[in-house]
Amino acid sequence: MPKISTVERDKKRQKIVAKYADKRAELKKIVGDRSASDDERWQAQIQLQKLPRNASPVRLRRRCGQTGRPRGVYRKFGLGRNKLREAATRGDVPGLVKASW
Repeated sequence: MPKISTVERDKKRQKIVAKYADKRAELKKIVGDRSASDDERWQAQIQLQKLPRNASPVRLRRRCGQTGRPRGVYRKFGLGRNKLREAATRGDVPGLVKASW
């Protein structure tokens, strides 16, 4: 079980990313636009650098929805490998069957 503080830190980062998503997208569009003047692109880059570091979606970590485990998390289900196996055994995940041969 991970530390509660790390899970809470990731939740805080998710909120910050969502808050600044539109502004980041707008600034990145200006920076990547070749038809914009150099001064506009430079100012957009400076404003982008002034945003909080946690506003970048790269800093997010995918975690298990039940336990908060950071590794072995399946994107499709949002669960770690252990909890996904338990849920599949109970039959909670429709269409997922444990392999047996």
